[in-house]
Amino acid sequence: MRKDVRILLVGEPKVGKTSLIMSLVSEEFPDEVPPRAEEITIPADVTPERVPTHIVDYSEAEQSDEQLFQEISKANVICIVYAVNNKKSIERVTSHWIPLIADRTDKDSRVPLILVGNKSDLVEHSSMDTILPIMNQYSEIETCVECSAKTLKNISELFYYAQKAVLHPTGPLYCPEEKEMKAACVKALTRIFKVSDMDNDGLLSDLELNFFQRTCFNTPLAPQALEDVKNVVRRNMADGVQDNGLTLKGFHFLHTLFIQRGRHETTWTVLRRFGYDDDLELTQEYLFPPLKIPPDCTTELNHNAYLFLQSVFDKHDKDRDCALSPDELKDLFSVFPYMPWGPDVNNTVCTNEQGWITYQGYLSQWTLTTYLDVQRCLEYLGYLGYPILCEQESQAAALTVTRNKRIDLQKKQTQRNVFLCNVFGARGSGKSGFLQGFLGRNLMRQKIRHEHKSYYAISTAYVYGQEKYLLLHEVLPDTDFLSETDLSCDVVCLLYDVSNPRSFEFCARLYKNHFMDSRTPCLLVGAKADLPEVRQQYSLSPLDFCRKHKLPAPQRFTCNTAEAPSRDIYTKLTTKAMYPLRPCLDELGAFLLADQESSLTQQVHPVVHVEESIYMESSVDPFVSRHVTQAEMKSSTFWLRASLGATVFAVFGFAVYKALLKHR
Repeated sequence: MRKDVRILLVGEPKVGKTSLIMSLVSEEFPDEVPPRAEEITIPADVTPERVPTHIVDYSEAEQSDEQLFQEISKANVICIVYAVNNKKSIERVTSHWIPLIADRTDKDSRVPLILVGNKSDLVEHSSMDTILPIMNQYSEIETCVECSAKTLKNISELFYYAQKAVLHPTGPLYCPEEKEMKAACVKALTRIFKVSDMDNDGLLSDLELNFFQRTCFNTPLAPQALEDVKNVVRRNMADGVQDNGLTLKGFHFLHTLFIQRGRHETTWTVLRRFGYDDDLELTQEYLFPPLKIPPDCTTELNHNAYLFLQSVFDKHDKDRDCALSPDELKDLFSVFPYMPWGPDVNNTVCTNEQGWITYQGYLSQWTLTTYLDVQRCLEYLGYLGYPILCEQESQAAALTVTRNKRIDLQKKQTQRNVFLCNVFGARGSGKSGFLQGFLGRNLMRQKIRHEHKSYYAISTAYVYGQEKYLLLHEVLPDTDFLSETDLSCDVVCLLYDVSNPRSFEFCARLYKNHFMDSRTPCLLVGAKADLPEVRQQYSLSPLDFCRKHKLPAPQRFTCNTAEAPSRDIYTKLTTKAMYPLRPCLDELGAFLLADQESSLTQQVHPVVHVEESIYMESSVDPFVSRHVTQAEMKSSTFWLRASLGATVFAVFGFAVYKALLKHR
């Protein structure tokens, strides 16, 4: 709603414009009337709508046409004053003033007009018979009122109607010629109805109507008043009330009735409570409330937001199959001005056998949007009516801004629930299959049309009994240019094809150029592990490369399975993202590999079998390890024997000492 209102009074000389203003201010008819009243401002606390109001007078004798045009352009509402006892002043309303104002105002932003018949105390008849045809001819005329500056008749009402014409205009809501609400108003009220219909049965129950009433007007309806409202609808519409609930048609009828009876402020109160502006568009302030996000912080949905989204899912999952069919998804997003999720979403989150987004996939997509594009998440929650239904100041209350990642590293613990893993690899290395495998899809279920391809996949993984979201991002294979976004993540997955001899070189070069000196944990993954493994054309084997750079041993992965691919690798990635700086295991048992098992056979067509790493159980981090060479093994064995011998000798010496004391 506007923060102030500017009212301009125009009309022929001697019709009483100045007298009306002075009578309003002094609450009595002035003995002497100046040619023109100075602009006055009525404070907000003494106006019915609690909005400051500026009243501007016009005098043909004291002002030029240019000054008049400037005032017309600044006015929010214009009162055309005529004298009810002066026919010429009435004729000038249509022959001069309305055309003049129309020429000086933008057609797209129509200024409402009020016709004011002054000096009603001088005649016994009304001018309404003459004025009503003019009102019907010009849609910009909001209302007309007869008054008297001398007797103070309808003076306060005049300026109230003028203020109301600005704050609660009829024009955007109603078409008087058609005697029905305009399409934009119907569309807005339809969204409001659907948001308020919490069980999605197409009816507003007494409980839902009371919540709606309390939300918009801060007071519930008494049971009898509620029944009276429904009875009014029943008397006028056959299908306005069904099963004792208000239908969408009945809801529209009620607001049409409010507008026709001059109570359009009721409809405007509802519209503005649900975020609409004077043009019946959702305001930027409603859709994008302020949210401060410091550097190196991320955004996540909080517990209350997930409960709200769960209720929205349950509301639209009519067949209770824990998945949203295309029709159910369309119904859910019917309160949006556009369809927010495209076909690529089905390749980003978990779906059922029919390709429909599951409950888990639904929450995952919301989590992804919140993490990657928080402003869009705020917008979407606004369309769903989060601040209204959850009784919050704004949808920003649904979000948590995590603390700086540097603090997490210092404290060696995190409260975050969403972690980003950037997946790098040469072309054809199996990145897309790796992402789809996270969604439980084996190779047979990965038939994706190119235009529906997604470079993201998100699902949950359990780490030490905690459910966390892992967001995989496939980065295009271009090692020469990587943006800050490509390098900024919680964990890096370096993927190579074990059956392609040139695949690993890409990962090695990428690691040395961008991640060798960074604090971002990295994990090397040998994809397509169901195929014969060949020697990589690089100076070091993948295993030796990991040993040299103190990385965990390469992990094997394949999505060419009968069932869903193994999720172990995704759990390891999530764990490394959560605990990037856990200390390495310097002692024996990180994983044991003999040289003969890790060396590559020198053959024309070599096939190498790399054993899985054996991880020792550790409360610190089971996936962070350091390789121990045979020389180190032998050295460690020597010192172990020496330590054992020293211990035995000390125990023996202590026993002899005690025996000697006893002998004495």
